[in-house]
Amino acid sequence: MSQKQKKILGLVTVVIFVLFSFTKTFQTFVNFPKEVRMFESTIKQINLHLPISATVSTSNSKVIKVNGQYDSLKIDLAQPIMVRSKREGKSILSLKLFGLIPFKSVSINVLKDIRVIPGGQTIGVKLKSAGIMVVGHHSIKQENGNSISPAERAGIHVGDLIIKIDGQKVKNVNDLIKKVNKYGKENKAMEIDLVRNKERIKVKVKPIYDSKADTYRLGLFIRDSAAGVGTLTFYDPVTNKYGALGHVITDVDTQKPIIVGEGKILYSNVMSIEKGESGKPGGKRAVFPDENNIIGDITKNTPFGIFGTMYQKPTNGLMNDPIPIALPEEVKKGPAEILTVIQGQKVERFKIEIVNVINQKYPATKGLVIKVTDPKLLKITGGIVQGMSGSPIIQNGKLVGAVTHVFVNDPTSGYGSFIEWMIRDAGLLNNNNLNTLKAS
Repeated sequence: MSQKQKKILGLVTVVIFVLFSFTKTFQTFVNFPKEVRMFESTIKQINLHLPISATVSTSNSKVIKVNGQYDSLKIDLAQPIMVRSKREGKSILSLKLFGLIPFKSVSINVLKDIRVIPGGQTIGVKLKSAGIMVVGHHSIKQENGNSISPAERAGIHVGDLIIKIDGQKVKNVNDLIKKVNKYGKENKAMEIDLVRNKERIKVKVKPIYDSKADTYRLGLFIRDSAAGVGTLTFYDPVTNKYGALGHVITDVDTQKPIIVGEGKILYSNVMSIEKGESGKPGGKRAVFPDENNIIGDITKNTPFGIFGTMYQKPTNGLMNDPIPIALPEEVKKGPAEILTVIQGQKVERFKIEIVNVINQKYPATKGLVIKVTDPKLLKITGGIVQGMSGSPIIQNGKLVGAVTHVFVNDPTSGYGSFIEWMIRDAGLLNNNNLNTLKAS
């Protein structure tokens, strides 16, 4: 093409832009995303609403086809562009005016098809940390009348995780107590390996004798486990992986995330409900009918919940067949439903409204604002209560998210997390930035 022809085509392009630059059509064009994501074997409708024709082509016809064709074709941009995905991968969809002038390009990212079984069952959670959690300091009175905490003086902070003593892993609280007494009797200082905000730290501290308790102490309050009740969000029958809770488990005193050592989940029976009120969140009162009936392990505790492998297919669910998941950009304001238990182990459907969808390109909690509209649930629980976290949110036949938080001053409303972030943390989608907490 000569320079003169290029200038003419450039001028034509400018004229076209001027003609619709102040219209809704122009706004649609400007706001159109640079990337479109879709799952395998699905169809995505792309609308530009432009009163012009263009030539469309794809960089990888093995991944997508456009308007039923694999090769380039001329299309009317006033009509929807129908993109059908064939298999996982990426392709560039390019539009050219007059078959020559680059006009618009969109990256099409086709993800592998993900289908899971929604949960809703109430589960008991027992989690052991990957070390000993420091939850407080206490002072030990000496014969001279002074009171000190050797651990605090040595620089051990509340929230630290004790993982080793003189190079040997500490298994549990009793293990630490035995080592403290041993070193105390031998009048030796202990070299302690700590994890603090993902940083490894070594400190030395010498136990001192507590005459009141007739034992040696470091001057610490410690804990190595946590237990509670939550809700199963989903189960993958292919890999047996699951996701639950929708938010991280933190220590009750330090509010620090618990780094997983080991953990287990088991079925739980809801015995009663403490109804939520403004300023006072309610909760499920539940018991573990059989503590030996362990149904799965816990290997991850992330900002989006707990994850691991189930040893058996969940029972008492409303759905036995997998359903598709929705990407965040597919979730819309409007009616939806949650699955949860309010009595025994019976999972029920309850109506909610998704009142706000927060645009998230990267994993972040609190992506949805939801409001309970179901009269039965409002009557019994007042809305969202503790123990309901993880309840799956379903919209238009797809699993879109999980309940995570209740508004303290309005128990009818709360937050939800997009299901994509939980699916990624479960290892069902690739994730290069997984926020998994581990200690080695």
